[in-house]
Amino acid sequence: MIILTNKKAYFEYQILDKYTCGIKLLGYEAKALREGKGRLEGSYVNVIDKKLQVINFYIGRYSKISQKIEDQDLSKTKILLLNKKEISNIVSEISQKGKSCIPLNLRMEHGLFKLEIAVVKGKKEFEKKVVTKERQLKRELEREKKQAGTWV
Repeated sequence: MIILTNKKAYFEYQILDKYTCGIKLLGYEAKALREGKGRLEGSYVNVIDKKLQVINFYIGRYSKISQKIEDQDLSKTKILLLNKKEISNIVSEISQKGKSCIPLNLRMEHGLFKLEIAVVKGKKEFEKKVVTKERQLKRELEREKKQAGTWV
């Protein structure tokens, strides 16, 4: 079950490799994410102390929490759980010029939170325009088919 998605990622980046990893959360953070209070936009993955971490991952407040949480704690770094081999593969790809790593979506599998991350390369402005033109043409064709189908 997908809980959060990074919708801008598919438009702004060209996805090269995808990885699924676990994420280390506190109890109230997991409950807040189950309520859908989180945001992946603007977050990215970086290597700190030979560990992959999601930086700027916003997790909102849990509605029934009893303790006070400061606003600075809401968008902090979270540790990702991967094998050493996968970490080394990602680190070697990120170190190349023009490549970075971002989260694509957060989902629950068998009661555990899994974060899908991707090694990406940024799209140029003209590539984004081509994608929007293709989408617009596809929409117009669908409208024409729908209109033609209703009159027949």
